[in-house]
Amino acid sequence: MLWPFTVIGGGVGYAIASIPGAMLGALLGQALDRRLHIQNLAELRERISGRKVPRDDELIFILLGRLAKSDGRVVDGHIQQARVEMRRLDLSEPAKRRAIAAFGRGKDGHDNLRVHLTRLKTQPHAAEGLLRACWRMAWADGKASRAERELIMLWGKWLGWTADKVAALSATEDEQRTRAPASGGHGEYQRALRLLGVRTDSEPAQIKQAYRRLLSQHHPDKIAGSGASQMQVRDATERTRELHNAYALIRERRGFR
Repeated sequence: MLWPFTVIGGGVGYAIASIPGAMLGALLGQALDRRLHIQNLAELRERISGRKVPRDDELIFILLGRLAKSDGRVVDGHIQQARVEMRRLDLSEPAKRRAIAAFGRGKDGHDNLRVHLTRLKTQPHAAEGLLRACWRMAWADGKASRAERELIMLWGKWLGWTADKVAALSATEDEQRTRAPASGGHGEYQRALRLLGVRTDSEPAQIKQAYRRLLSQHHPDKIAGSGASQMQVRDATERTRELHNAYALIRERRGFR
């Protein structure tokens, strides 16, 4: 680990008073590094740039925002999944506001994420939580794109994970979410149509309208706001995911966006 102020202090101290000065400068620099929690030169540059170092509960939403924007456009599924993650973390209202701001910050793409992720190498549980949330976001619109996969694999590498270990976290989501879009079977397509309450000859505008109406009816936030139980909220969340998958399959088969 290259502590920047330790190195700088040692160098300045040596220039002023040779070896004794280097030792004293390094000690003072190390104290400053520890106080400011700066572990490398890249992190120092990030601080100098004026960008606020994110808290752990903000970092996850910066990553999710970056993923959502990786294909150029944030869709409803991404927004819904971000809200699901807020509920999963049981965030307070102030924390939710920070999460929303962090999601927008992630979409901007200006953060040096490597700096922040390497800090979590020694926290395996936190790293796993981040990566699992990223895979859930990648599948939020029914299909994990190549850009999303590459980002998650890169972030896993910065966290000190092997590629196989990162990919293994996606196995369950792959099985659940790619079954309908990837198979393209007639039965799955018909099931998707029935789920949205539309026909094979329905216009794209009608399909979109049906999808949005059902999302509104089954929105987990709406269910939670009506005083429903946690089980009902989880059921609504699962229903929302099924709607996302069905809409993704119909949109892919019909060729509209």
